[in-house]
Formats: sequence, structure tokens, C-alpha cells
Amino acid sequence: MYSIIDIESNGAGYRKECIIDIAIYKYDGQKIVDQFISFVNPESDITPFVQKLTNITPKMVKTAPKFHEIAKRVIEITANTTLVGHNIDFDYRMLRQSFQRLGYDFKTNTLDTIPLAKKLIPDEASYSLQKLVKSLGIPLLNAHRAEGDALATLELFKLLVSKDTENEIVQKQYDETNAKTYINKIKVLTQDIPNEKGFVYFQNEQGKIIFSDHVQDINKFSKKVFNSKSKKWETIQREVEQINYELTGTDIIAKLILNSKGIKKRDPLAFGLYHRNNKYIVEKNQLNKVEKPILKFRSFTQGSKAVQFIENIEEYKDIEAFKKKIDFKKRSELWLGQGRKLGEKLFLIIENGKIMSYGFYELFTQIQTLSKLSKLKIDLLSQSSELNNELQLALIRGDFETLPLPK
Repeated sequence: MYSIIDIESNGAGYRKECIIDIAIYKYDGQKIVDQFISFVNPESDITPFVQKLTNITPKMVKTAPKFHEIAKRVIEITANTTLVGHNIDFDYRMLRQSFQRLGYDFKTNTLDTIPLAKKLIPDEASYSLQKLVKSLGIPLLNAHRAEGDALATLELFKLLVSKDTENEIVQKQYDETNAKTYINKIKVLTQDIPNEKGFVYFQNEQGKIIFSDHVQDINKFSKKVFNSKSKKWETIQREVEQINYELTGTDIIAKLILNSKGIKKRDPLAFGLYHRNNKYIVEKNQLNKVEKPILKFRSFTQGSKAVQFIENIEEYKDIEAFKKKIDFKKRSELWLGQGRKLGEKLFLIIENGKIMSYGFYELFTQIQTLSKLSKLKIDLLSQSSELNNELQLALIRGDFETLPLPK
């Protein structure tokens, strides 16, 4: 039993896409026994490119059901079937991440018609769905719409099955897709990991953390570990059975979490900001052992970006005013900034120039009193110079709203 599927997305950034059009045909090897076709309200914008490609406009999906309203039907029609698609990785990922937003882990066997077509119909000029079915004389109505593409994929699949007279390639493709090989292990472990900053935790079969770190791109880092030939990663590659993560959103949040856990992870701040002849410059700190830098940076690029920002602010041209702006030694304030995800805010409680605690709250939460904050706050075990430096950079950029401490 097969479920032939095609999905169109709203064109948002990678792993942020939402389904706008879906078609599924349940096929028993002889005929279609069930089908589901629907627009889906993405609850977000559709990019101009996708609108032009699919002719699907925001108005057309405005009154369509949201994904949570069709989720049960999708599960019903795909139950105990193999999911078939042309570039099935995309459709499967779209389903998995849509279900994941609902807290449901959607899993099924998959089959991709692209590698099958390459084996059974070699020497085609193109294996894109449109060009391939045109070459084979398969009708394709409403290209780049879920219903039309899914029907064309179904007809293509029928042809491929008929050409595979001994079922060898279909069986081999199924085995390759679902076998517990190292390649599939990587694919399964990384398929739902976001391309965002955060802490990554590699765990073995018993759930024990065998490696953890804060990285700039969790997905990219994980794949780099699996693809590495270095002996450093051999044990991790062999023993890891699950990957968990904790998003941080910004470098400041990462440093706050590290400090709250008492983890010392020092970033070399090799470059400094200096002020000479009424001009701000960035240079290596080791070149100047007499003058103390106003700020420190991880790289020359980070410093240069800060200088560009400083030079565009009129009040920062006065060096004393600038130093006063970034000095929080005597401050007792509540700072509010960007959280780890959309709709979340970060707060810092600063007393006499020292960060005492931090926490997160949803935008709809009212935090008018310190007692309310005390229920959400996480105390810091230590406070590093790197964290102080990050906060000063954030002050320059205006990343935080600074308020008097509530009573």
C-alpha cells in the first residue's frame, strides 16, 4: 500500500516553511482507494516567488483549514503505507516539522521516485518532475500545485513499477531507504535539527550525554561531526543514538546559560577598541600593552562592525559620553531583550552593576513586580568578563530596553 504525496510550501526560510497545499493518493498497486486534497492556511505570508510559481495567493488559503485541523486525516490516509514522492525528502520533512509543531512524532517508510527513475529510465535530459513526465508522455495538469504534481507522480510511479519486472529495484530502493546503515543513521538523527544557535547534546543508547557544546548552527555542526574523518569523533559517531538541543537565540543567552551552570568557556578576545585622534580604531590587543581597550572583540570583523555602528551615532563621538553609555558598574536596572524564539523576551536583573539573574517570559505575560520575576529568574553562579563585554556591545546596539527595577 502506497501514499503518493505532493506538498507546496509558503517559501519561508529553511525549517520555517509552512504547508499551503497538500495532495495524497492512497494506492493499493492497482487503483486509488482513498484521496485527500486541500489548501492549508499557513498562518503566515506566502512569498511572491511561490505565489508566482503556484498561482496560490494569500486570499485562496485564508479560509482553508490550518494544519492541526487536517493532521488526523493525514495520519489516517498514510497509516501502514509507504510514502512516495518525487524528491520525497522535502515532503517528508514538511510533514515531520508540521507534526512536530503539534508535539507529534510522525514517522513512516518512504520511497523516492527520482533515484528509481534514474535507474529504470537512464539517460534522460532532466529528472525534474515537469520535464521527466513530459518526456514520458504523462499528462501534468496544474504544475506546481499539489493535486497535479501528485497525480503525475502516481502515473510515473506506475510506469516505474511496470518497468521493474522482477521488483528488484523497488525492493532495493526500499531496503536502502529504511536500512539501519550509517548514512541513514545520520539522516534520521539530523532530519529535525534546526539551523540555529544553541547547545547540542549527543547521547548514547542509554541516554547518557557523551558530548555537548554551544554551537552557531546545530544542524551544520552535527553533520560536520558525522562526516569527519578525525579520530576525535570516532567514539561519538559510533555510540550516538539521539541528539537533543537547547536553542539560545543570541550569544548573550548562551553566555548567561553557561554562567548559570558554572561552566567556564572562554572566548579569546584578541582585538580591542581604542580611541585616538578623535577616531575609534580596532587593533590586536597585544600590539598595545600600555593603553587599555574600551571594549574587546572575538575578531577584527566583529570590532569593525561595532565601529561602523558607533560612528553613525552622534552622541558616541564624545568619548566620555560613549564610555558612560556602556558603563553599568553602578546600575540597578531591569533589562528586556530578544528571547530564544519568536514571542519570547529575555530579562536581566542588574543590581549595583552586577547581573544577579536572568529569565524568559512570553510577550503576553505581565511582569510588573520583582516578586513575579523571582518566580521566573535563574540565578547566575558566576559572571565572566566575556559576558560583561557582550552586554556592553548590546548596549551600543540598543538591543535592550533598560527600565528601573520594579518593586
